[in-house]
Amino acid sequence: MTFEQYENENDEIWTAFVHYTNITIYKGFDHYSAKGIFELIRWHTGIKTEGTFKINNNYSADYARKFMEVYPKHKGFFRTRIRK
Repeated sequence: MTFEQYENENDEIWTAFVHYTNITIYKGFDHYSAKGIFELIRWHTGIKTEGTFKINNNYSADYARKFMEVYPKHKGFFRTRIRK
């Protein structure tokens, strides 16, 4: 499944990802882990996706890249690797 398919089927994850990322920014963090944001979503919301995992960590880097693209003033908040 591609990120786009996963995101379309689970749009509430994006909303929660933005919410918890903004909270960490408000608290003064200069950098944070996208997987850490996923853990906040996993443990502090009732969001569940279809399949084996409540929320699939395989897409955390995609959400981080999307966040920094949609909110360019926070470019660099998540550290990402160059894709091959």
